[in-house]
Amino acid sequence: MPLPVSSSPPASASLKRLRQISHVLDNAVGIPGSDIRFGLDPILGLLPGGGDVLTGLVSVYIVYEGAKMGLPAATLGRMGFNIVLDTLSGTVPVLGDLFDVTWKANSQNVALLEKHLANPVPSRGADRLFAGVVIVALLAMVIGMAALSFWIVKSLLSLGTQIGQ
Repeated sequence: MPLPVSSSPPASASLKRLRQISHVLDNAVGIPGSDIRFGLDPILGLLPGGGDVLTGLVSVYIVYEGAKMGLPAATLGRMGFNIVLDTLSGTVPVLGDLFDVTWKANSQNVALLEKHLANPVPSRGADRLFAGVVIVALLAMVIGMAALSFWIVKSLLSLGTQIGQ
């Protein structure tokens, strides 16, 4: 069960939005007769390159919002690790998407944010600097994965054209 939303109206609105985003990405659809739930993350992950990039960017947005709410460096690092594991596993066709059904990085990251808001630790200048580094590194990783995916698809299509001639 989620923790109460912070009494600050901007934080409350942001947290509500982040809960909705993580629900859509990780838990929107239930498999009848089971406790298994999944969202758009593993579904979009089936699209070569583009799906993982889109969900990766949304995941980075959750970290960005957390940084704006003053999360400490340790929490931001854990959130970044969740995204890295989710994004890297998504590069493995089918198995990565099955992993996405169970890992739920976005829900974990929102839970970390909620835990912080329930018992906030004041942010330091070093935490804000670390937040910037984490966000830039995550964006670079997601964009790099996209570039790599598109290059692989392009190379495979080019190879297929050469073989067909």
